[in-house]
Amino acid sequence: MTDTYALPKHPDEIVPALLNHLNSLDAEIMLNFYDPEGMLVNAAGVPQVGRAAIKAELEGYFRLGLPMHITARHIFVAGDIASLVLDWSYKGTAADRSQIDIVATANDIARRGNDGYWRYLIDNPFGTAIRAAA
Repeated sequence: MTDTYALPKHPDEIVPALLNHLNSLDAEIMLNFYDPEGMLVNAAGVPQVGRAAIKAELEGYFRLGLPMHITARHIFVAGDIASLVLDWSYKGTAADRSQIDIVATANDIARRGNDGYWRYLIDNPFGTAIRAAA
């Protein structure tokens, strides 16, 4: 891990570090942001567990070739757990020349590891969307 893609040591560093990792557009770099027990919930509400499944889901976003924008709505911390509600978007012309306008609110959980770094335990980018039961 380089300083460029450093993991957060404090809860107030989670969102800037998340943006830095996401906007690398590199799934391997982004995977470092996930707890070993982490999951990424896809748009249909189905948890993607394990590095290969999370990487495949991330690569779909990264193929857009667009930077993500995030505004933190709430971050609550209890001990080694942080709950994050984040408004995020991808807007612009994608790598395939299509126009993209994705806006959503995430409901995420981060956990501080034994090494003191915060990583995503549950990445639920469409966390406030009403979805059919998975």
